[in-house]
Amino acid sequence: MAFVEPVTLKARDLALVPLSLGQEEGLRAAAADGELWKLRVTSVPEPHETRAYIETALQAREAGHRFAFAVTEAESGTVLGTTSFHDILPAVKRVEIGYTWYARRCQGTHVNTTCKLLLLTHAFDTLGCNVVGWRTDNFNFASQRAIERLGAKKDGVIRGHAMRRDGTIRDTVMYSLHSGEWPEVKAQLLYLLDKPRS
Repeated sequence: MAFVEPVTLKARDLALVPLSLGQEEGLRAAAADGELWKLRVTSVPEPHETRAYIETALQAREAGHRFAFAVTEAESGTVLGTTSFHDILPAVKRVEIGYTWYARRCQGTHVNTTCKLLLLTHAFDTLGCNVVGWRTDNFNFASQRAIERLGAKKDGVIRGHAMRRDGTIRDTVMYSLHSGEWPEVKAQLLYLLDKPRS
């Protein structure tokens, strides 16, 4: 039995459903909203790479170290982006959240906060994780701010850690959240979702 079993997570107007090849067209359209593959600090697939991107995620699911979700509108099923549990370590009850990106129209909305609430609730309250981690490019300042807004703590920087799509080598900024910190973070996420948006 896999540590992360297939599951659909729902809250508000969103549903995180297991990523499948049937969502190829929707995922391609989400990436096209803002031409997100042009950002050098992300791993968003170019349109012709979308199927291979999904196939790679499915192979990683089969291997047990990544579980990818399509982020969708619950009612219509429209694909808004994707997110994953990855670097899944059942022995120490740790997962990381990453491979996350959304159509440009969703950025700065409730979508990311809702997704993180769903993923963190599942990780801590269902899977019993001790730690949830994040990693991001040292030049992806928007991602770093978003992770820090969640209440995650910066663990450090791994220098010369990974290759970017443009062939340069990136430093990776690492963050984590421990189970003891989760109740306060959960309360903050719920507060952010419930407060009126200006």
